[in-house]
This record gives sequence, C-alpha cells and structure tokens, in this order.
Amino acid sequence: MSNTLLRIYPSELKMPFELRKSNTGCIELVNKTDQRVAFKVKTTNPKKYAVRPTSGIVPPGGSCGITITMQAPKEIPQDYQCKDKFLIQSVIVQEGITHKDIVPEMFGRAPGRVVEEFKLRVIYIPANPPSPVPEGDEEEIADMEVDHEVFRQSMIDAASRQEYASGPQASHDKVTVCSTKNSIAMFLYLSVIKYPR
Repeated sequence: MSNTLLRIYPSELKMPFELRKSNTGCIELVNKTDQRVAFKVKTTNPKKYAVRPTSGIVPPGGSCGITITMQAPKEIPQDYQCKDKFLIQSVIVQEGITHKDIVPEMFGRAPGRVVEEFKLRVIYIPANPPSPVPEGDEEEIADMEVDHEVFRQSMIDAASRQEYASGPQASHDKVTVCSTKNSIAMFLYLSVIKYPR
C-alpha cells in the first residue's frame, strides 16, 4: 500500500560501510497533502543508529530531512547483509500542534485516525568502491599482453639460432651478451615502437 501522506526518499537506506568509521545516510520526507503531517522514526537497532530528528511536523507541501548516523562497525557482517530496519509513522495533526506536542499515543490506532507506516531496510555499500576499468583500456591491455608474448617468442627464436662459441665459459659469455641484447631490444620496443612519448 502506497503512502498518501508522505513521499519518502529513498525507499532503501544505502549506508556506506567502513570498519571502525561511522557513516551517515539521509532520508527526505515530503508532505503530499494540504494538511500538517506529524512523523516519528523508529528502528530495530536503536543502539546502533543516531537519528535526527526522530519526530517532527511537515507543513503542507513541505519537506523535512532526516539524518541517520551509524556507529563505527567493529567487524564485517557475512556477505555484507544487514537486518536493520526503520519504521516511519505519519499522521495528520491539527493546527497549533508543534513538534513538542508529539507523543507516541498520537501514532496509536484510534477511531477516525489514519496512521500510515513505511518500512525502510538498510543496505550496506562499500565506502570506497573500486573504479571500473574502461572497456577501451581492457582491450589495450589485452593487445599489449599479446604483443609482449609475440616479441618475447621472437627473441627466444633469434637466440636459439645464434652460433655459440665452443667451451663452457665462452658459451656462458655468449648467452649473457645475447640476454643483454634482448633486454635492450625489449626496452627500445616498448619505449619507441609500442608506446612512443
């Protein structure tokens, strides 16, 4: 059943989650009527959240912002799942009623009184989500890896065709020179041909 008194945004409270750091979320209440509407905010976990304000009156066509601060969590819940919920109750009030006059009995069931309730669940989101790699960059990285493999293989083939001098020491020296040449060639390839500055 949709609310006829207040429009509540967002419909889910997405709370940034970060260990040992408190975070804040916001809710906006908009009065959809031409009458004054009182509200009250409740939660299933009052020790974990600080709500400001917890109650108030929204003028006709007006709005009210609610700030919800979550205490710094000490551990990560399994699968980032949160079971906490908020309940926003609203009721039409007469002229002359102020926020100081709001009492729990105003939101109780009574003949001729319409009390609307809206349940808001909490969803954890990463405080600093990783930046996605653009599609173009992914293709460039893939091409770079292929080019490196082709170039590496060509260097190996070239080295295998070298005529090594006889004797263990001479062969060792020849391989060392060839390896140094390959390293220089790779540097020139990357600096000049593949990624010129």
